[in-house]
Amino acid sequence: MRRLLPFLALAFLLAGCGSKGVVSPTAETVVGSLPATTTSATPAAKGDATAGAALFKSNGCGGCHKFTPAGTNGTVGPDLDKLSQYATQANQGSEADFIHESIANPSSYIQPGYSNSMPNFGLSDKQIADLVAYLTKKQ
Repeated sequence: MRRLLPFLALAFLLAGCGSKGVVSPTAETVVGSLPATTTSATPAAKGDATAGAALFKSNGCGGCHKFTPAGTNGTVGPDLDKLSQYATQANQGSEADFIHESIANPSSYIQPGYSNSMPNFGLSDKQIADLVAYLTKKQ
């Protein structure tokens, strides 16, 4: 009987384990305060279409893209006159969000029929906002 006592004690301890799932302790008090907002996102920079036009030209965007307002006819990259259509196809948010992401991270969405050949120019958020303003400006 003495030899069975340790096994009986172990069996007794294990009998209560796992019967109702995992139980986590609940805090009784909270120390400190919660922040007023839960997001730390900063608003997007406001773009300047005139500055965007200068960036479009200085970065050679027209060498690869057709864009009627700029008078360019490149065919290596997608036709920028169809950005609204491409944004809808990509289903990645608004047209402005789609354009911003496409410039900031060129490989994030590749328009069918085109290769992943656009370089990342390392533009600042303000420069990208300027390009977005230019590309979305209604002529």
